[in-house]
Amino acid sequence: EYEVMRDAAGNCITVCNMENIDPVGVHTGDSIVVAPSQTLGDKEYQMLRTSALNIISELNITGGCNVQYALNPESFEYCVIEVNPRVSRSSALASKATGYPIAKVAAKIALGYTLDEIKNAVTKKTYASFEPMLDYCVVKIPRLPFDKFISAKRTLTTQMKATGEVMSICDNFEGALMKAIRSLEQHVDSLMSYDFSHLSREELMNALDVVDDQRIWKIAEAVRRGIPYTEIHKITKIDIWFIDKIANLVEMEQSLRACAPRVASGRGGIGKELLKEAKRIEFPDKVIAQLTGKDEDYIKNMRYENGITASFKMVDTCAAEFAASTPYYYSCFDGENEADGTAKKKKVLVLGSGPIRIGQGIEFDFCSVHCTWAFSKAGYETIIINNNPETVSTDFDIADKLYFEPLTPEDVENVVNIEKPDGAVVQFGGQTAIKLTESLMKMGVPILGTKAEDVDAAEDRELFDEILEKTNIPRAAGDTVYTAQEAKVAANRIGYPVLVRPSYVLGGQGMHIAFNDDEIVEFIDTINQIAQDHPILIDKYLMGKEIEVDAVCDGTDILIPGIMEHIERTGVHSGDSISVYPAQSISQEIIDKIEEYTKRLARALHVKGMINIQFIVYQDEVYVIEVNPRSS
Repeated sequence: EYEVMRDAAGNCITVCNMENIDPVGVHTGDSIVVAPSQTLGDKEYQMLRTSALNIISELNITGGCNVQYALNPESFEYCVIEVNPRVSRSSALASKATGYPIAKVAAKIALGYTLDEIKNAVTKKTYASFEPMLDYCVVKIPRLPFDKFISAKRTLTTQMKATGEVMSICDNFEGALMKAIRSLEQHVDSLMSYDFSHLSREELMNALDVVDDQRIWKIAEAVRRGIPYTEIHKITKIDIWFIDKIANLVEMEQSLRACAPRVASGRGGIGKELLKEAKRIEFPDKVIAQLTGKDEDYIKNMRYENGITASFKMVDTCAAEFAASTPYYYSCFDGENEADGTAKKKKVLVLGSGPIRIGQGIEFDFCSVHCTWAFSKAGYETIIINNNPETVSTDFDIADKLYFEPLTPEDVENVVNIEKPDGAVVQFGGQTAIKLTESLMKMGVPILGTKAEDVDAAEDRELFDEILEKTNIPRAAGDTVYTAQEAKVAANRIGYPVLVRPSYVLGGQGMHIAFNDDEIVEFIDTINQIAQDHPILIDKYLMGKEIEVDAVCDGTDILIPGIMEHIERTGVHSGDSISVYPAQSISQEIIDKIEEYTKRLARALHVKGMINIQFIVYQDEVYVIEVNPRSS
């Protein structure tokens, strides 16, 4: 794919070219994409670039345009798949990969400016007519919703299934791939996360033939089995260069695993050089620890003792030919650090919401952006960490500093070590940011707004029950269980139908209404497919009216902008329900009760900031379903 820009005077440039790791036939939105292209020779690259410039000149396009090609890897034959005379999802990726703001430049071209009149906002010296140069590698991986729709067909075709995507930047392809994998937030952190070791060789070969969201994990398993690259290539049609890079990661796994017997027998451990190389290709401490049989803290301390820490490089659009003035950073484990952590004023760290998925969309991102603007106005230096190329928060001119990194404790800590922020905000980044609360406190970063223990009290069933007891607010009868057997006992005691759900969920993932014992067993198996650190909740299902309140609290006073009534009955997720504002069919008495309960809950949870509460109105009584002490 080529992203191209042209103005009314006929000046054209290519902003970026991107290569899909998957062959033609997988929609680009569902494909793992790398920028710039890695396997094209100069002749192929120039041939397609010239073709793209000719196409948009002939079509007389003014603004941004995206051209997709199919190129025969055996010859110079190519076809144009499609031309989009507008910005596309790939334009967002190209903008974030290069630091060249395609939409902004296209808007100025629409007003009649030419490319040589538009200043490059990153360097402040060059102009938009200067083609961006990349001295790093960018990998995009789609966020597919199969963890939520477990029985859905996982295959990838020309119809796009991804809800969002993550992007990562590193100075080597292997590192960028590893960073992107752990940015997905799908309980994956390496090429061992999906296990295909139980398949026979023949079954594995058949599995390689299926194009789905787990194909790079299958290729990794094939490499572990010693299946020749040419054979893997013949089945998957993925270029041998990429298979070889996956093999580099597999070889590192094997080298680390080889240290385990020495560690176990006390005859030594992982060598400094091996650790350095593992970090260069972005193996997280947790995975290194698992492979070598050490604990995570041991690996982390060993890194610090040997000076193996992340340094941050700047995205400057011009491969360091000119100095950049916008601090837009990515981490890598070799080379000097270009991020300046010195503080001129108080700093606040805003955590983004990661990839877009069902239940956590662009609204969380824009909350983060508004939050950043408010802090800037109040005189703070703002720092954003996020990894989603489709969002406003990853524009390089929103915060004072942007770190394009995975949102995991280790990656966030790398930024904290350099920036030493005075506080962090977690209530605008959805469940992604909330999950990092405890880790941030361990790093010594104060949480601004609602305190961490109060967030926990709203999420943790037993603590929340205590608060409801204290505030005298009713909720449906329920129980906390860990196994299917306990769940059956609880469900029979409470009486069917019951709502089964994992605690700490977003977008209703894993929630089901069960009507009998068999369904309980089935649903609990589904929930337990993902490793559970938290208990499973069993609640009596009340077929009532669902009412929702969003409010803002400063610790003492509370503002309720309004009460929303859902048209669908309870049991339809609030995100899938038609909602009416203001509420139409509840009595004043019920409204007063809801207002009173909202005040009591906000005070009991010491909310400073946003709070979202869902209620059931059932036989003239108001029950609480859940409280989210964050934006929703």
